[in-house]
Amino acid sequence: MAKALTTVGPRLRELRQQRDMTLTQLSESTGISVSTLSRLESGTRKPTLELLLPLAEAYQVTLDELVDAPETGDPRVRARPIERGGRTYIPLTRRPGGLQAFKQILPPDPAGCDLEQKTHEGYEWLYVLSGRVRLLLGEHDITLTPGEAAEFDTRLPHLVLNPGSEPAEIINIFGPQGERLHVRARSTTR
Repeated sequence: MAKALTTVGPRLRELRQQRDMTLTQLSESTGISVSTLSRLESGTRKPTLELLLPLAEAYQVTLDELVDAPETGDPRVRARPIERGGRTYIPLTRRPGGLQAFKQILPPDPAGCDLEQKTHEGYEWLYVLSGRVRLLLGEHDITLTPGEAAEFDTRLPHLVLNPGSEPAEIINIFGPQGERLHVRARSTTR
């Protein structure tokens, strides 16, 4: 156990540097003082659950990943659903940074729902598994059905809706700005 505790500090520093964060930025997002964060990373302060939980949330990793716990031999991904605005996001990737994949369950949108399109840094690819999905992308209004995909720069105003009466399921892949999904397709002869 002592050996495992000695690796936590370097792992915390590695995660912070991968995300290009300063100790001050991390302190602001977790509520943990800069000096405590520094002592955790240097190994002069023992990590406690009270300190590790907000760090895991800030880095968007599991506690096992945060402390680089040894493998248990169980290959199953234990994705914890995230609920936001009535939508369910199930993480399919666990690696911090880079491309992130989610299965998303969209409940039917209520009549008269807000149609305000949002923008943010990044790139998105979505694939419809079931149901119908309405994609508002700038001036475009597109309805996607199972088996269809869309790919776009998220700096364009966009909104994803479910116009149907049943939940819709999609796979989302989000990437940092400029990191695009490359799909190879073979043309068919008719």
